[in-house]
Amino acid sequence: MDPYEIEFIGENRIVSVIPNFSHDKIFLICGEFGPFRAGLPTNVPLWLGVMLKQKQKCRIVAPDWMDVEVLEIIKEEEKKSRFFTKMPNEHYMVEAKLILGAAAEDIPRASEIKTIIKDIWDIRMSKLRTSMDALMKSGGSYGRLDHLTMMEINSVKPLLPEAMDELHRIKMMTRKTMPSSLNNSTFSQTATGSSQNI
Repeated sequence: MDPYEIEFIGENRIVSVIPNFSHDKIFLICGEFGPFRAGLPTNVPLWLGVMLKQKQKCRIVAPDWMDVEVLEIIKEEEKKSRFFTKMPNEHYMVEAKLILGAAAEDIPRASEIKTIIKDIWDIRMSKLRTSMDALMKSGGSYGRLDHLTMMEINSVKPLLPEAMDELHRIKMMTRKTMPSSLNNSTFSQTATGSSQNI
């Protein structure tokens, strides 16, 4: 899955918008939404909310997790924990990028939120790189990393499988050359041992 596919999946998250127009329900492949009444919140897919915002037909309501205090707590937990903490949203990066890109003026303290989300991403990416490094150095064949989001997994996907394949090839080459050298050393130890016995 490439980043565009992950973004496409993330765009289907439901967000709340406050329309400035009135319209009956609309029927889409992904479901029915509305009716739209000016000034009354309604839930729509993120992509539809962004489209309406771009046409200046609504305001986007910030999701509960998109709050400076909430994000600061998440950031501190992420810093303190050796492990990945559970994020409030599987598609937090996609949602933040689209909402803050299209409707920054609708979100209180948008620039601070953007900075904290970037900090959280950087902390998690640093942990992920450290985990990958430890896995490769230990010669492990698999690792378990809980609470990673699709976008985070995808960020290491181009590198990790190739690195693991290369590590596996090196191990196989070592095993192929190992038996002959082991046999020679065993023979020499046996010969040395027998001469000492004599």
